[in-house]
Amino acid sequence: MDFIKLVNDEFKSGKEHPKFTVGDTVTIEYRIKEGNKERIQKYRGTVISFRGHGEKRRFTVRKISGEVGVERIFPYDSPFIENITVEKHGKVRRAKLYYLRDRMGRAARIKERRKLSASVK
Repeated sequence: MDFIKLVNDEFKSGKEHPKFTVGDTVTIEYRIKEGNKERIQKYRGTVISFRGHGEKRRFTVRKISGEVGVERIFPYDSPFIENITVEKHGKVRRAKLYYLRDRMGRAARIKERRKLSASVK
């Protein structure tokens, strides 16, 4: 067991990502290697689920490309993730948003969660 922990610690990215939950719209900058070249690809979509726990946690991001829905699973602690930016926080009441797979366009919208500013009295 000690050897397994050692290998897992070796592959940890050690990066701090912002807090985000299911329903949030995020932009992920993911490092891709094609042949001997490396580039960063941005992937923007809605987080529809979190799975796993601890070091093996992963999240699924869904976006609409053309008229086709595309989902991608990212390991939370992946060394290939350069940066995660939270574009907007969604207001949802479910832990998994798989129902978005059946919806298109306006029906697939998620309301935005608003935060009260400290200056409002």
